[in-house]
Amino acid sequence: MPYIPKGTRKRALIAPFTLGELNYAITTTVDRFLDQDGVSYASLNAAIGVLECAKLELYRRVAAPYEDTKKEENGDVYSSIM
Repeated sequence: MPYIPKGTRKRALIAPFTLGELNYAITTTVDRFLDQDGVSYASLNAAIGVLECAKLELYRRVAAPYEDTKKEENGDVYSSIM
């Protein structure tokens, strides 16, 4: 967990500019959820599941198409498989 300066924390929750601020915004959002829901196996499992699904959706919608574009531009690394 990056400990960002106190002066940037409020803004980071609204519009994170750095990777550390993005990490802070995600971490504090999950922390507020756990404060509301309580810390239990179910709430921890739910929070981790949401984070995992958000990660997978980012990969599916943004990273994979980006990688496909770069593969077309630069050539496939796995030439012997395909």
